[in-house]
Amino acid sequence: MSSSEMSRRAMLRAGGALAAGAAFTVLPKVAFADAAPGSTRTQTATGTFPPGIPDWYYLPVQVPAGVSQIDVSYSYDRPTVPAGVRGNACDIGMFGPEGYELGNQRGFRGWSGGFRTQFSISASDATPGYVPGPITPGTWHVILGPYTVAPQGLNYQVQITLTFGPQGAAFQPNPAPASAPARQRGRSWYRGDCHLHTVHSDGRRTPDQLVADARAAGLDFIVSTEHNTDSASLQWGAHATDDLLILNGEEVTTRSGHWPAIGLPPAAWIDWRYRANGPSRFRQFVDQVHRLGGLVTAAHPFAACFGCTFEFTYELADLVEVWNGPWTADDQQTVDHWDGLLRSGRRIPAIGDSDAHNPGQIVGLPHTVVLADGLRREDLLAGLKAGRSWLAESAAVELDFTASSADGRSTGIGSRLTADTGTAVTAQVTVSGVPGTTVAILDQLGVEASADVPDSGQATLSWTTYPRYSRYLRAEVRRASGGINTTVPNAMVAMTNPIYIGED
Repeated sequence: MSSSEMSRRAMLRAGGALAAGAAFTVLPKVAFADAAPGSTRTQTATGTFPPGIPDWYYLPVQVPAGVSQIDVSYSYDRPTVPAGVRGNACDIGMFGPEGYELGNQRGFRGWSGGFRTQFSISASDATPGYVPGPITPGTWHVILGPYTVAPQGLNYQVQITLTFGPQGAAFQPNPAPASAPARQRGRSWYRGDCHLHTVHSDGRRTPDQLVADARAAGLDFIVSTEHNTDSASLQWGAHATDDLLILNGEEVTTRSGHWPAIGLPPAAWIDWRYRANGPSRFRQFVDQVHRLGGLVTAAHPFAACFGCTFEFTYELADLVEVWNGPWTADDQQTVDHWDGLLRSGRRIPAIGDSDAHNPGQIVGLPHTVVLADGLRREDLLAGLKAGRSWLAESAAVELDFTASSADGRSTGIGSRLTADTGTAVTAQVTVSGVPGTTVAILDQLGVEASADVPDSGQATLSWTTYPRYSRYLRAEVRRASGGINTTVPNAMVAMTNPIYIGED
């Protein structure tokens, strides 16, 4: 495995440390007295979390009137543990006096998981991952999430500092524009990466750096999916260009897996404090995403890190992320599982995303190419949900895949070609920009036809079947060895969603 890939998996684990559970406990309150404008007051709370504890602890902080800024820092011990034993990891965030009940967006003021050791909130500004706004008097709650706890326990320290004085100027949200006119082509194929991170969660790129890298990758759109926070959606307008559409999202990061909610309106926040083995909270928040016009993605379902594997039901997901970053063995596991869902009759479209966190991780490797009526949120989401899309390792890859019946009808990716069982159906895939690869046509039985792609990188492959034998058809392009940032043999270079054939 390459060093970049090891780094990417390490960031997945960090994202897992942004996770959430169901049970919680309220800690003893920290109370502050009034103070003169211009002064600060600091208090420290300490304690120990033993193994086998609830998922969340809430530290009440009584904030008096006249406070202009809240600063919080925290630390915890990391004792040495034997191989195979989980050490200490603890997350942090903040809810305001409006409350911290499940789904209470009014109370949510930010989240940084295990990525930061301190944060600040004021009316004018906030640390990335946190939401600026008035410092209202009342009981605030620091949320602590002991993600994993060593057998020795986890000793923590939380320091809260209040600055007294007048509130600053109110923060003015600046969301991304709803269009990118320089890339608008009407009904066309649009390239997009729907799973990305910046400094607003556990990424190392600034928003400007992400935009620059997405444009360099030849993308038409991206989806911002920070872990468990909506803070980035409030400021994308300051970084937008006319040749890249920026959509909002959130990687809802639970202890039962990650599920990016993509295509959300600005300032929408989806709660993550539940597990798959508890009450049906997943359905509650999937319904919320759908009411907001977004889609739900089952992310990296077989990622090899605690809390990263997708344990919720696929029946409620709109998309499954079968390819996440440079091709690895867990991506192959996901493709195999997805193909099993297709064979069982579950029509859930595949999507591919880079999940890039750091400058060393390539934005757009992979990405999804979607047929949409225009470069608009609703059109792109409609194309993704319908499965009118294919996945590519880079913008150099081009692909066309169709199915035609003997009576002259034809259709493309994500559609159904209606034909009776005795009508011949011919699938044809044309690729370019893929030298040194093999192109294949598959149905529910696996690979049915394949051909080596010459040095020109261009090839066309056809195969004829009948609806009595094949229920769907899809195409793959693979590279035997080498390639972009992967050492795994038979790595994916491009793949399509199915064309369904036969009677509906």
